[in-house]
Amino acid sequence: MKKMISTFALGALLATTANADFARVEAGAGGWMQTPSGIAEYNSGSAITGSDTLNEDMDTSAYVWMLVKHPLPIIPNVRVEYTTIHATGNATGSWNGLTVTSASADSELDITEYDIIPYYNILDNTFWITVDLGLDIKVVDSDYKIDSLNYEDTSTTVVPMLYLRGRVEIPTTDLGVEADAKYISNGSSTIYDVRAKLDYTFDITPIIQPGLEVGYRVQKINIDEDDVDVRTDIDFAGLYVGAMLRF
Repeated sequence: MKKMISTFALGALLATTANADFARVEAGAGGWMQTPSGIAEYNSGSAITGSDTLNEDMDTSAYVWMLVKHPLPIIPNVRVEYTTIHATGNATGSWNGLTVTSASADSELDITEYDIIPYYNILDNTFWITVDLGLDIKVVDSDYKIDSLNYEDTSTTVVPMLYLRGRVEIPTTDLGVEADAKYISNGSSTIYDVRAKLDYTFDITPIIQPGLEVGYRVQKINIDEDDVDVRTDIDFAGLYVGAMLRF
């Protein structure tokens, strides 16, 4: 929670430093009904000794986002995001020298993501079209446990990713269609996070405009490096629903 507060405070600080008078502030929060799939493998350095297949059980993950836009063209705008992910699995084999004695052992994977995204408007509601291009600095906190072995692996990884967002405001309505993508690959490992949504803004007052959003999100974490303990090829996908505010 402290990291989440710090992330959003940093986003606000970057924007206020750029310009005291915001042109636009938007924020949203909701639940992502994601279903995990895939496998994680323990890499002993010379061979794969253990594997964990994720159960395809849907879990509702929380998400929060905020963006701040200002009129200074040289300084980037800022978007910040927070997402939690939970998944369970069945581990077999040997993990860091600890061997599963039964057919399999229950495991848990918890991931917390903090995204800090400086971006520029390539198009800013030009003929109802918005296009943003930027850099996503994704901080990933992961906690992997196999309780029966008293095994736990925690890590924090910072991943820079390309960020692209497109939005279309449907004329004469309060509906918007939006999609964004974050992506990085070095050939052997690939991480991406893609979303598409439809939202509706209630034009009640000119100062604060509430809204609703519904969309679909797919995230892939494929880590296949020789120098990591746990290799992963995991997908999280599902619908998300939330509320938002525009100032």
